[in-house]
This record gives sequence, structure tokens and C-alpha cells, in this order.
Amino acid sequence: MSKSLFMRIVHRLSTEVEYFAATEDAVGRRSLSPLQKCTAAIRQLAYGGGADTVDEYVRLGESTARNCLHNFTAAIIDLFGDEYLRRPTPDDLERLLHKGEERGFPGMIGSIDCMHWEWKNCPTSWKGMYSRGTDKPTIVLEAVASYDLWIWHAFFGAPETMNDLNILDRSPVFDDIINGIAPEVNYNVNGREYDLAYYLTYGIYPEWATFIKSISLPQGEKDSLFAKRQESARKDVERVFRVLQARFAVIKNPSKLWSKSKIAKIMRACIILHNMIVKDEERTDTRDKTFHDQDISFCVKMPTELFDALDRRATVRDRPVHRQLKHDLIEYLWDKFGDE
Repeated sequence: MSKSLFMRIVHRLSTEVEYFAATEDAVGRRSLSPLQKCTAAIRQLAYGGGADTVDEYVRLGESTARNCLHNFTAAIIDLFGDEYLRRPTPDDLERLLHKGEERGFPGMIGSIDCMHWEWKNCPTSWKGMYSRGTDKPTIVLEAVASYDLWIWHAFFGAPETMNDLNILDRSPVFDDIINGIAPEVNYNVNGREYDLAYYLTYGIYPEWATFIKSISLPQGEKDSLFAKRQESARKDVERVFRVLQARFAVIKNPSKLWSKSKIAKIMRACIILHNMIVKDEERTDTRDKTFHDQDISFCVKMPTELFDALDRRATVRDRPVHRQLKHDLIEYLWDKFGDE
């Protein structure tokens, strides 16, 4: 995280959150500064140590440092959550669709996968639900990420005993589409029109119109090329998990907290901070800013209320459309990259 971004966070927290505002006691002595409190919190997130590991650096007691962490995560969610953990806007979708088409997957807007966070101090009465066999208790994060490492969707809190399919049934990842409030996407693949964007996934996910999986045992050059390209692009979300854990060791190390709600706030705050860093570093491709001047084969427009929720749900889970789209993508990739 750059110094300018960190100082911007400190300024907003000191002016908009009462806990981080500088105060004076009855005899005029100043309280802990906002910089001390934010530094204590960000060091706990970045290095994953206990609350007593920052006492000498920022001169805070263990309980005060712990309060700084929990107030910091709550403030990050309240102040920055709507901006940095939002659903894609029409402009975002156009940029993602353009990049997906460049990579050989028209209509693709990201990849989806799950990550596990070990819960060391899971209550004994819950260990059976949060453990699978002899494994340690973990909490699962479902995320959707794009090529620029931006996280567009995060669903956290499912126990280890649930696989990716069970988590998908509980996840709100397609709620906007089902409720008819998501922007409509139209694109062309191999001469055929489609109206649902999709995510790249691996084998356990179902054959829905919004998912495209690889081919486990490709037969022939076309299938091999498709599998190679799909698996390469799908690693975007896996890269995000590794970058997220590298930036915030608190997520990589086993959680020692007892409260599941506090663990969830830490995860959500780390994701928001990650997106803030991505935006601050301006990782987007320079070609993204000029693609409007090029010939494009897709369009994004505002949603319409032509169908009810049940029809939209059936459209999302349409298996024939999935198979046809996958076949068209195989042909499209072969036409575009077969000579290579």
C-alpha cells in the first residue's frame, strides 16, 4: 500500500469515525493519534501477529490494539465498501468484456473459485460443522475476480463441510440477474448471439449458461487448445487469492479469534483494501481506455422487466445453452489461435 493511499484512509477515518478522532482529556492531554490507531490495525492485518506485537512500535496496549483492529475493519467496510466492493457497472462490464474477447472468450467477465481460511479457535461445539474428516476447521470464501486482480464478488462464512456446489446454492452471485436488476449483456460467438455473461470455472461447477468449464480429457487439437486457454484464464481468481494472502498475512495464518462475525469483518475489510490498492496502482491495461474506438461485438444496456424471477433463474441454469456456448467457444478459439 502506498503512503498516499494510507494517509487518505487515515484522514477519512479521523474525520468521519468518532473512535479515530483526536481528543483531549480533562487536563488537556491529547489521546492516541489517528495515525497510531490506524498503523496498529494495518500492521495486524499485514503481518498477522497478535495484538501485543505492536505495543513497542506504536506504544499501544494489547487490548487497545485489538480495539483498533476491530474498529478499523468496521470503518473500512462502512466508508469504502460501497465503492470498492460493488457489482460491475455497465462501464465495468464493457471493459471486462473487451478484455475477455481479446483473450479468446467473448462474454467472459471473470472467474470464480473458493478459498479456505483456517479457524484455529473454532468453538468445540462447532468443529464438526467446520471440519471435514480429520481436517482443521476452516471458513470458506467464494470470490469472483477479473484479469486485473479486482474482486467483484465475495461471499464469506460457509463451513468447510460444504463443497463449492453447496456454497453456490447459498451465494448471492446471481441475485442481480434473477431479480432483473443486472445490466443486460449481448455478444456474438461463432455467428450465434448470446445474452448472458459467464464466469470461467473448474470441473465441480454445474453446466449452467453462466459457467464455462475446461475439458478434463481433451481429444484433438481443438479441445486441447480450448482447455489450455480456459485453464490459463481461469487462474485469475487463484492469483487473487495468493496476492490477497501475501498482502494480508492475517488471512494466510490461522485465525485466533473466537467471534465469527469479527472474522468476517476482517476478511471483508481486507478485500476492500486489496481493491483500493489495485485501483491505486492503476493495473488496468492502457488499451482498456481506447477500446470504444474499436469495432466491438458486444453491447451492454440497462435491464428490462420482460421475464419473472423463475424464468431468469431457468435461463441462468440452462444446460443446452451451456453446451452450445462451449462448442462455439471451441470453434472460435480455433479460428482465432489455431495457427499459433
